[in-house]
Formats: sequence, structure tokens, C-alpha cells
Amino acid sequence: MRYMVIVKASDESESGRMPTQQELAEMGTYNEELVKAGVMLAGEGLLPSSKGARVRFDKDGRTTVIDGPFTETKELVAGFWILQVSSREEVLEWVKKAPFRDAEIEVRKVAEAEDFGDELTPELREKEDQLRATVEAQQKS
Repeated sequence: MRYMVIVKASDESESGRMPTQQELAEMGTYNEELVKAGVMLAGEGLLPSSKGARVRFDKDGRTTVIDGPFTETKELVAGFWILQVSSREEVLEWVKKAPFRDAEIEVRKVAEAEDFGDELTPELREKEDQLRATVEAQQKS
């Protein structure tokens, strides 16, 4: 099972304050533990929303681009991991070890092919598998 571990933004992260050397070292140690255990597929921190944008789609599919910053800090993401584990309990145990103080982390299961039921036809599944193989090949080159 894959889970996305979402680190919620704070006023501090939205201000653009980068982590201290100690915080980076602690996060590096934690990430190293995840990698050694073979559960970390990806993980990154994000710059503040002032450096980002949102794209809004209306009912007709037209788009509007809204430049950051965004005001609702509690709904923003400051970073993430993608972890591959055997259970919800395992991912929660890993998250509890994260080197955070006064923070909130959200854990969400990544949808797998079987979660889509009959709507994901064999043809659609094959196309999805081909896309994933192409992405993997691009990452290796």
C-alpha cells in the first residue's frame, strides 16, 4: 500500500523561513531511516504558496490561474512523502517518528487500480500501466 504523508503548512513555512541546519539534519536522519527500511518512494519540501499558483476549472472546462500567496495556511501543504508500507498502522508508526513539533500531518492512502472497480477497464488499466512504465524509464535516464 502506498500512502501520501502530507505536512501541513504553518505561518512560519508560509513566511518563507527555510529549515535550520539542525532541522535539516533531523529530517535527513529521519529520511535515511525511511530509505533504509525500504518504505520511502519520494519526499520533498515545498516553497511557500507565494511562489505558487492555483488553476481553477469552471463547469465548461475554462481555466483561471490564481497566483499565490493563499490566505488559509491550515489548508496548505508544506511538504510530503510517499511511503510504501504493508498497513495503515505501519504508516502511522512511521509518521509518529517524524521530527516535528507543533505541527500537523495528514495521512492519505494512494488510490490503487483495484480501488476503481469495474470503471477501470482492462484497456484503461493497460494504458495506465504503459504510462507508469514510461515515467519509470524517463526517471532512469
